[in-house]
Amino acid sequence: MAPSLPEPFRSMDRNCREELRALRGYPENRFADIIQEVGFSCDRCARCCTRAFNGNVQLLDDDADRIGRRDPAAYEPAFPYDFCDRNGTFYVSGYTIASRGDAAGSCLFLDEGRCRIYDERPVICRIYPFMLHREPDTEGTTDWRQISGLDEHGCYHTVVPRAEAVRIARETRAWEEALLCHELAFLGFIGHYFARNGLRHVRKVYDDRMRDYTEGAGIRVMVYFCGRLEPWEVRAGRARRLTE
Repeated sequence: MAPSLPEPFRSMDRNCREELRALRGYPENRFADIIQEVGFSCDRCARCCTRAFNGNVQLLDDDADRIGRRDPAAYEPAFPYDFCDRNGTFYVSGYTIASRGDAAGSCLFLDEGRCRIYDERPVICRIYPFMLHREPDTEGTTDWRQISGLDEHGCYHTVVPRAEAVRIARETRAWEEALLCHELAFLGFIGHYFARNGLRHVRKVYDDRMRDYTEGAGIRVMVYFCGRLEPWEVRAGRARRLTE
Protein backbone atom coordinates (compact mmCIF):
# COMPACT_ATOMS: atom_id res chain seq x y z
CA MET A 1 0.00 0.00 0.00
CA ALA A 2 1.34 3.43 -0.94
CA PRO A 3 2.12 5.73 2.02
CA SER A 4 -0.37 8.50 2.70
CA LEU A 5 0.40 11.99 1.48
CA PRO A 6 1.81 14.49 4.00
CA GLU A 7 0.20 17.87 4.54
CA PRO A 8 -0.55 20.21 2.84
CA PHE A 9 -0.71 17.80 -0.10
CA ARG A 10 -3.27 15.50 1.53
CA SER A 11 -5.82 18.27 2.10
CA MET A 12 -5.27 19.64 -1.39
CA ASP A 13 -5.71 16.17 -2.85
CA ARG A 14 -8.98 15.72 -0.95
CA ASN A 15 -10.30 19.08 -2.15
CA CYS A 16 -9.31 18.31 -5.72
CA ARG A 17 -11.15 14.99 -5.61
CA GLU A 18 -14.25 16.75 -4.28
CA GLU A 19 -14.10 19.18 -7.20
CA LEU A 20 -13.75 16.29 -9.63
CA ARG A 21 -16.82 14.55 -8.21
CA ALA A 22 -18.81 17.78 -8.42
CA LEU A 23 -17.69 18.38 -12.00
CA ARG A 24 -18.71 14.89 -13.09
CA GLY A 25 -22.11 15.41 -11.49
CA TYR A 26 -22.86 18.73 -13.16
CA PRO A 27 -25.79 18.29 -15.60
CA GLU A 28 -24.68 18.51 -19.22
CA ASN A 29 -28.04 19.90 -20.34
CA ARG A 30 -27.81 22.75 -17.83
CA PHE A 31 -24.38 23.68 -19.14
CA ALA A 32 -25.60 23.55 -22.75
CA ASP A 33 -28.56 25.76 -21.80
CA ILE A 34 -26.19 28.39 -20.39
CA ILE A 35 -24.00 28.26 -23.50
CA GLN A 36 -27.04 28.91 -25.68
CA GLU A 37 -28.34 31.64 -23.37
CA VAL A 38 -25.01 33.50 -23.37
CA GLY A 39 -24.67 33.10 -27.13
CA PHE A 40 -20.97 33.99 -27.18
CA SER A 41 -19.33 34.65 -30.53
CA CYS A 42 -15.66 35.53 -31.01
CA ASP A 43 -15.04 38.94 -32.60
CA ARG A 44 -11.29 38.30 -33.04
CA CYS A 45 -10.24 41.02 -30.61
CA ALA A 46 -7.34 38.76 -29.48
CA ARG A 47 -7.58 40.04 -25.90
CA CYS A 48 -7.81 36.47 -24.65
CA CYS A 49 -4.36 35.88 -26.20
CA THR A 50 -2.68 38.26 -23.73
CA ARG A 51 -1.61 37.77 -20.13
CA ALA A 52 -2.82 41.26 -19.27
CA PHE A 53 -6.39 40.08 -19.88
CA ASN A 54 -6.21 36.36 -19.30
CA GLY A 55 -3.20 35.47 -17.16
CA ASN A 56 -1.27 32.32 -17.99
CA VAL A 57 -2.65 29.63 -20.29
CA GLN A 58 -2.41 26.24 -18.55
CA LEU A 59 -1.12 23.59 -20.93
CA LEU A 60 -1.92 19.92 -20.55
CA ASP A 61 1.05 17.64 -21.22
CA ASP A 62 -0.12 16.67 -24.71
CA ASP A 63 -0.44 20.32 -25.71
CA ALA A 64 2.95 21.24 -24.24
CA ASP A 65 4.59 18.30 -25.99
CA ARG A 66 3.06 19.16 -29.36
CA ILE A 67 3.91 22.85 -29.09
CA GLY A 68 7.40 22.09 -27.82
CA ARG A 69 8.11 19.91 -30.83
CA ARG A 70 7.16 22.83 -33.05
CA ASP A 71 9.25 25.34 -31.11
CA PRO A 72 11.28 24.32 -28.00
CA ALA A 73 11.19 27.93 -26.77
CA ALA A 74 7.40 28.15 -27.01
CA TYR A 75 6.60 27.23 -23.41
CA GLU A 76 7.87 28.02 -19.93
CA PRO A 77 6.99 27.23 -16.28
CA ALA A 78 3.44 28.31 -15.45
CA PHE A 79 3.02 31.05 -12.86
CA PRO A 80 2.22 31.37 -10.00
CA TYR A 81 4.29 28.49 -8.69
CA ASP A 82 2.63 25.96 -6.40
CA PHE A 83 5.26 25.15 -3.77
CA CYS A 84 8.71 26.15 -2.55
CA ASP A 85 10.98 23.98 -0.44
CA ARG A 86 13.27 25.20 2.34
CA ASN A 87 16.17 25.44 -0.14
CA GLY A 88 14.32 27.98 -2.26
CA THR A 89 13.43 25.67 -5.16
CA PHE A 90 9.96 26.21 -6.62
CA TYR A 91 7.62 23.52 -7.97
CA VAL A 92 4.77 23.97 -10.42
CA SER A 93 2.27 21.58 -11.99
CA GLY A 94 2.92 22.37 -15.65
CA TYR A 95 3.77 24.73 -18.47
CA THR A 96 2.28 27.81 -20.06
CA ILE A 97 2.83 29.32 -23.50
CA ALA A 98 5.68 31.84 -23.56
CA SER A 99 4.85 35.47 -24.24
CA ARG A 100 6.26 37.84 -26.85
CA GLY A 101 7.66 40.01 -24.07
CA ASP A 102 5.48 43.03 -24.81
CA ALA A 103 3.58 45.06 -22.21
CA ALA A 104 0.38 43.07 -22.76
CA GLY A 105 2.13 39.71 -22.44
CA SER A 106 0.89 38.63 -25.86
CA CYS A 107 1.09 34.94 -26.74
CA LEU A 108 4.25 33.98 -28.61
CA PHE A 109 2.09 32.72 -31.46
CA LEU A 110 -0.01 35.88 -31.80
CA ASP A 111 0.91 37.67 -35.03
CA GLU A 112 -0.96 40.86 -35.97
CA GLY A 113 -4.01 39.71 -34.03
CA ARG A 114 -4.07 36.21 -35.49
CA CYS A 115 -2.84 32.85 -34.17
CA ARG A 116 0.03 31.31 -36.16
CA ILE A 117 -0.83 27.81 -34.91
CA TYR A 118 -4.61 28.08 -35.00
CA ASP A 119 -5.16 24.54 -36.29
CA GLU A 120 -2.81 23.19 -33.60
CA ARG A 121 -3.76 25.52 -30.76
CA PRO A 122 -4.06 24.09 -27.23
CA VAL A 123 -7.36 22.67 -25.99
CA ILE A 124 -7.89 25.56 -23.58
CA CYS A 125 -7.74 27.97 -26.53
CA ARG A 126 -10.32 25.88 -28.40
CA ILE A 127 -12.91 25.92 -25.62
CA TYR A 128 -12.32 29.47 -24.35
CA PRO A 129 -14.16 31.44 -22.99
CA PHE A 130 -16.14 28.51 -21.62
CA MET A 131 -15.20 26.84 -18.35
CA LEU A 132 -16.86 24.69 -15.72
CA HIS A 133 -15.48 24.99 -12.23
CA ARG A 134 -16.34 26.46 -8.85
CA GLU A 135 -14.71 29.59 -7.49
CA PRO A 136 -15.65 32.40 -5.08
CA ASP A 137 -17.22 35.60 -6.37
CA THR A 138 -16.35 39.11 -5.19
CA GLU A 139 -18.45 38.57 -2.06
CA GLY A 140 -16.80 35.25 -1.23
CA THR A 141 -19.69 33.02 -2.31
CA THR A 142 -18.46 29.90 -4.09
CA ASP A 143 -20.48 28.85 -7.11
CA TRP A 144 -20.08 27.49 -10.62
CA ARG A 145 -18.58 29.62 -13.35
CA GLN A 146 -19.26 28.73 -16.97
CA ILE A 147 -17.73 31.63 -18.91
CA SER A 148 -14.66 33.82 -18.47
CA GLY A 149 -14.65 37.57 -18.98
CA LEU A 150 -18.41 37.90 -19.40
CA ASP A 151 -19.28 41.15 -21.23
CA GLU A 152 -15.58 42.08 -21.45
CA HIS A 153 -14.87 40.71 -24.92
CA GLY A 154 -16.59 39.10 -27.89
CA CYS A 155 -20.24 39.29 -28.95
CA TYR A 156 -23.26 37.91 -27.10
CA HIS A 157 -26.80 36.67 -27.70
CA THR A 158 -25.95 35.10 -31.05
CA VAL A 159 -27.74 31.89 -32.03
CA VAL A 160 -25.89 28.75 -30.92
CA PRO A 161 -27.46 25.53 -32.29
CA ARG A 162 -28.23 22.91 -29.66
CA ALA A 163 -25.82 20.38 -31.13
CA GLU A 164 -23.03 22.96 -31.03
CA ALA A 165 -23.84 23.88 -27.42
CA VAL A 166 -23.72 20.22 -26.38
CA ARG A 167 -20.39 19.76 -28.18
CA ILE A 168 -18.92 22.78 -26.40
CA ALA A 169 -20.26 21.58 -23.05
CA ARG A 170 -18.71 18.14 -23.49
CA GLU A 171 -15.34 19.43 -24.67
CA THR A 172 -15.18 21.97 -21.85
CA ARG A 173 -16.05 19.40 -19.19
CA ALA A 174 -13.48 16.99 -20.65
CA TRP A 175 -10.77 19.65 -20.43
CA GLU A 176 -11.69 20.60 -16.86
CA GLU A 177 -11.65 16.92 -15.89
CA ALA A 178 -8.27 16.37 -17.55
CA LEU A 179 -6.88 19.39 -15.70
CA LEU A 180 -8.12 18.12 -12.33
CA CYS A 181 -6.71 14.65 -13.02
CA HIS A 182 -3.38 16.25 -13.92
CA GLU A 183 -3.46 18.24 -10.69
CA LEU A 184 -4.15 15.07 -8.69
CA ALA A 185 -1.21 13.33 -10.37
CA PHE A 186 1.01 16.31 -9.56
CA LEU A 187 -0.07 16.43 -5.91
CA GLY A 188 0.55 12.72 -5.49
CA PHE A 189 3.94 12.91 -7.15
CA ILE A 190 5.19 16.02 -5.40
CA GLY A 191 3.82 15.00 -2.00
CA HIS A 192 5.75 11.72 -2.07
CA TYR A 193 8.79 13.48 -3.59
CA PHE A 194 8.88 15.90 -0.66
CA ALA A 195 8.44 13.06 1.85
CA ARG A 196 11.22 10.96 0.31
CA ASN A 197 13.64 13.87 0.26
CA GLY A 198 12.82 15.32 3.66
CA LEU A 199 11.40 18.51 2.16
CA ARG A 200 8.46 20.69 3.12
CA HIS A 201 6.69 23.68 1.66
CA VAL A 202 7.81 26.88 3.41
CA ARG A 203 5.72 29.95 2.67
CA LYS A 204 8.28 32.39 4.08
CA VAL A 205 10.99 31.02 1.81
CA TYR A 206 8.55 31.27 -1.10
CA ASP A 207 7.91 34.95 -0.36
CA ASP A 208 11.59 35.72 0.26
CA ARG A 209 12.72 34.10 -3.00
CA MET A 210 10.00 35.86 -4.98
CA ARG A 211 11.20 39.14 -3.48
CA ASP A 212 14.73 38.27 -4.56
CA TYR A 213 13.41 37.50 -8.04
CA THR A 214 11.74 40.90 -8.37
CA GLU A 215 15.12 42.43 -7.49
CA GLY A 216 16.86 40.57 -10.32
CA ALA A 217 17.89 37.23 -8.83
CA GLY A 218 17.39 33.99 -10.73
CA ILE A 219 15.15 31.29 -9.28
CA ARG A 220 15.10 27.54 -9.81
CA VAL A 221 11.76 26.05 -10.85
CA MET A 222 10.93 22.35 -11.18
CA VAL A 223 8.08 21.68 -13.61
CA TYR A 224 5.94 18.54 -13.41
CA PHE A 225 5.67 17.14 -16.92
CA CYS A 226 4.78 13.61 -18.08
CA GLY A 227 5.35 12.12 -14.63
CA ARG A 228 8.74 13.72 -13.95
CA LEU A 229 10.30 17.01 -12.85
CA GLU A 230 12.11 19.22 -15.36
CA PRO A 231 14.50 21.91 -14.01
CA TRP A 232 14.39 25.53 -15.19
CA GLU A 233 15.95 28.84 -14.24
CA VAL A 234 13.78 31.95 -14.41
CA ARG A 235 15.40 35.37 -14.30
CA ALA A 236 14.13 38.81 -15.31
CA GLY A 237 11.04 37.35 -16.95
CA ARG A 238 12.97 34.87 -19.07
CA ALA A 239 13.01 31.11 -18.58
CA ARG A 240 15.87 28.77 -19.45
CA ARG A 241 15.73 24.99 -19.34
CA LEU A 242 18.55 23.43 -17.31
CA THR A 243 20.37 20.19 -18.08
CA GLU A 244 21.23 17.94 -15.15
